[in-house]
Amino acid sequence: MGVADAMGTPADDLVVTHDETAHRWEGRLDGRVVALADYVPQGAPTGDAAVASIAMVHTEVDPEHEHQGLATKVVDTALRDARARGWRVVPACTFVRLHVRRHAEEYADVL
Repeated sequence: MGVADAMGTPADDLVVTHDETAHRWEGRLDGRVVALADYVPQGAPTGDAAVASIAMVHTEVDPEHEHQGLATKVVDTALRDARARGWRVVPACTFVRLHVRRHAEEYADVL
């Protein structure tokens, strides 16, 4: 096993949290936001849910951390979180749209 294998990847160390006030999921490395996925609440609330659906409108990764799988981890976390909250997701962002196409079976229930 090489040094890189033992150390893991930046995506392994990424901590993703949901900032409901800012309407986004944030990915942090060493406490600094390096990736994010913004959304816009859509539709009327249903039952206990604050919103019926969200439009995921933007993903971004700090240029020094591009191509390390960080956007994928943020979007995966966001989609799983939306599912747990009972939200439907409109993949308005190009990256999110491509991601759900690549993982159609996994995320069909939230679209």
